[in-house]
Amino acid sequence: MSTSFAIDRQARRGGARLRRIIARTLVVLGVVTTLVACTTARFAYNQAPHLSHWWLDNHFDFSDAQSVQVRDEIDGFFSWHRREELPTYAGLLRQWQAMALRDVTADEVCTQFEAIRGRLWSAGERVIEPFARIAPQLSAAQLENLQRRQARSNSSFERDFLRGTREQRLQRRLDTTVERSERFYGALSQEQRALLRQWLEKSPWDAQRTQAERRRRQTDLLQALQTAQREPTQAEAALRAHAQSLLRSPTPGYQAHSEAAIRHGCAQFAALHNSTTPAQREQLVRSLQSYESDFHTLSAQR
Repeated sequence: MSTSFAIDRQARRGGARLRRIIARTLVVLGVVTTLVACTTARFAYNQAPHLSHWWLDNHFDFSDAQSVQVRDEIDGFFSWHRREELPTYAGLLRQWQAMALRDVTADEVCTQFEAIRGRLWSAGERVIEPFARIAPQLSAAQLENLQRRQARSNSSFERDFLRGTREQRLQRRLDTTVERSERFYGALSQEQRALLRQWLEKSPWDAQRTQAERRRRQTDLLQALQTAQREPTQAEAALRAHAQSLLRSPTPGYQAHSEAAIRHGCAQFAALHNSTTPAQREQLVRSLQSYESDFHTLSAQR
């Protein structure tokens, strides 16, 4: 690695908490999702190319030559994303502002969720080809590094969702849900917190089942990368098949479980939104307007 990358690594050692946040929230296929967790969307988006490289380098430990190529590919992706995708996101945000001032149904929420999932899939397809150019260059040692990072991610998931009593696990999920909701609505009332708790208690989402699916995806990715190393001409096909398995799991019963959890989440969101006060809905509109403005500004930059 070059000197500048070595300096970055030293900084990372002193920023364990920041690494965990980035590792959980920033992946190339879904990097835009980090915007909803940041105070300033413009700053987050402008930093996303650097942070994407940082995240990937943590997983693969690129050589100097690979780092240059990866940075070029990331820059190309974000140039496309800024030009083609951000105006679409701005349009969705404008649509949500109109919805924010009235009650919504679970079906309406799921329709918007599917629109977001479609945009993320579009972005995911965009990175398959450039990643296929890099995958054959990865060494066995780099794949071992990826496996170590996957193991750490699994440990973090276990700590967050599988450890402790049922009550402790529920409380952690409630705290996270309340925090995310309050970013847009402002402070929630005790009644609204109780409402969220009731919905989380009834959720069909199964952490153990999700962890098993995460491990399957990790194994599938490693196998796709190993195929790319053995047969470089098959790299894109292997990675595209992996991407399809993310969209629709081959694990018996998991797809139905996932869709049930999504439908429940849509109903939960609708129930919370329909419980909000006029002031909370106005706060939501202001938040959405701020993001829309940021997306318009970002998409105009070249």
